[in-house]
Amino acid sequence: MGYLVCILLYIVGIVIYGIVIGKKKVKTSEDFVVAGRQLPFMILIGTLLASWCGGGGITGSASVIYLYGPLVGALHFAGAPIGMLLLYFISSKVRNSTKITVPEIFSVRYGDGASIIAVICIMLAYVGLCATQIKAAGNIISLITGMDANMATVMSALGILLLTVTGGMISVAYTDAVSALLMVGGFLIAVPVLFGKAGGFSAAISTIPAEKLTGTGGLGVIAILGYMIPTITLLLGDQNMMQRFASAKSAEEAKKSNLGLFAAEIVVCVLIILICTAGIALYPNLDVPSNVIFSLAVDYLPFIMGAIVLVACVAFIVTTADSYLLSAATNITYDVWAKYINKNADDKKKIRFMRITICVLTALSVVLTLFFPTILSLQMTAYTMYGAAITPSLLFALFSKKVTKAGGIAGILTGGVVTIVWTMILKSPWGIASAIIAVPAAVAAILLVSAVTGLHGEETYRMLYGEKR
Repeated sequence: MGYLVCILLYIVGIVIYGIVIGKKKVKTSEDFVVAGRQLPFMILIGTLLASWCGGGGITGSASVIYLYGPLVGALHFAGAPIGMLLLYFISSKVRNSTKITVPEIFSVRYGDGASIIAVICIMLAYVGLCATQIKAAGNIISLITGMDANMATVMSALGILLLTVTGGMISVAYTDAVSALLMVGGFLIAVPVLFGKAGGFSAAISTIPAEKLTGTGGLGVIAILGYMIPTITLLLGDQNMMQRFASAKSAEEAKKSNLGLFAAEIVVCVLIILICTAGIALYPNLDVPSNVIFSLAVDYLPFIMGAIVLVACVAFIVTTADSYLLSAATNITYDVWAKYINKNADDKKKIRFMRITICVLTALSVVLTLFFPTILSLQMTAYTMYGAAITPSLLFALFSKKVTKAGGIAGILTGGVVTIVWTMILKSPWGIASAIIAVPAAVAAILLVSAVTGLHGEETYRMLYGEKR
C-alpha cells in the first residue's frame, strides 16, 4: 500500500503544479497548445524525452527484451535514436512553418480533404497510444495493490485526464521535465542494486539462455524490422514532437533540443535494457513479461528505491498519455471544430472545447484497452497507423516541392487502409508486421499519383513557409 501512496502523492503533486503553472502562464489558446512558443531549452529537452518515452517503452518494449534478450532489445530500441537523428533535419522546418498541427500542414499542401482524413488517422493512432499508457499505469496499480485491473485502469485514466485539462502544453511541458529527471535518476539507482541481487553482471548474463544472447533471439530479420520500422516512422512524423518543436523559442533552439533528446534517449534505452536483463536472470519464468520492471521494483528493491522506480514509471506514462491527448484534441479543435463548425470562436471557447474533447478521448482510450490483449500489440498497431498514414505524406509536404495534392491524399489513405486491412482483417499473415507493407505502399502511392497528376506542388510548398512567388 505504501507504493500506491507514493504514486498518488506524485500524481496529486504534478496536478497541483500543473494547475499553478497553467493559471500563471495560460492566457491564450496558443499558450495552451504550444506554450506561447517560448519553452526554455532544458524544459524542451525534458518534455521531448518524457513525451516519447512512456508506457510502451517500459512495458511493451520491456517484454521484447525479456522474451528475446538484450541484443534484440537494443535493435528494437535502435529505431528511436535513428529516427531522432533524422528528426534533426525536420525540427527547424517545423518551427519555421507557420502551422501548429500536422493537418494544418496538410491543408496547405494537399487541401482541406487531406486535412480531415489526417485528423481521423491521427485521432485513431493517438487514442490507441494513449490507451497503451493508461493500460500500463493500470498494470502498476493492479500489481502493487491487487486491485481489479479494469478499476486500476479507470483510476489511472482519471489522473491523466486531470493533468491534461488543467494547463495544456504549459503544464504538460514543465511536469514532463520533472518526470524526465525522476525517470533517469530512478533507473540509475536501480541498475546496480538489481545486478547485485543477481550476483553481479557476469553471473546474471551466465544465467540467461543462450538463444536470448544472440542477435535475433530466435526471431527472424523481418520480425525485428517489424519492431524498428513503426518506431522510426512514428517518430519522424509524430505531431507530439512537432508541437514541442513549435513551442521552442526559435528554429535553432528546436534543433539543439533534438540533439539533447538523442543523447537522453540513448541513456534511457540503455537503462531499460540493463534493468530488463537483470529481470531475465532474476525471473526465469515471469507470467506477465510486460510487468518485469514493476515486479523488480516491488520484489528486489528496498522500499524507497522501489517507490522511486515505480513513481518514475508512472511519471513517464502519465506525461506521454497527456501529450497524446493534448495533441489529438488540438487536431479536433483547430482543424475541424474551429475551422468548419465555429469559425468565430475566441480563445476561451477553443480552450473549453479542447478540454471537453480531452475528456471524450480519454473515455475512448479506456474502452480501447478492452480490445487488445497486450500492450505490445496495441503499441505496434498504433505506431504503424500513424507512421504509415501520416509520416510519408508529412515528409513529402515538408521537403518536396513536387508532390501534388492528389499524391499526398493517396499516401494518407493507402497507409491507413493497408494498416487496418493487414492488421485487423488479414491478422498479419506470415508473421509480417503491417509497417513493412504499409509504409512502402504509402510512399509508392505518393510517388505514383504525383507523377500521374503532374508533379506540380511548388506553389503550396511556398505557402507553407510564407514564401512569395
